[in-house]
Amino acid sequence: MPRYEFRCRACGDTFEVNRSMAAAGEPASCPQGHADTVKLLSAVAVTGRSGGGAPAPAAGGGGCCGGACGC
Repeated sequence: MPRYEFRCRACGDTFEVNRSMAAAGEPASCPQGHADTVKLLSAVAVTGRSGGGAPAPAAGGGGCCGGACGC
């Protein structure tokens, strides 16, 4: 189930709520009991490499696309 981050405008607390995507836009109450909250935008960083691929070309490899396509 997706997790959404909220911030309370009254006390400044940041908290997370697990809810379905269909309920993503519904308001959430602060754990301190305040109702004036705002949903925050989350930045998701995906890192890692898939195995078995060729390494990325070194910077300055030349060509129109850094030398990766052999043009």
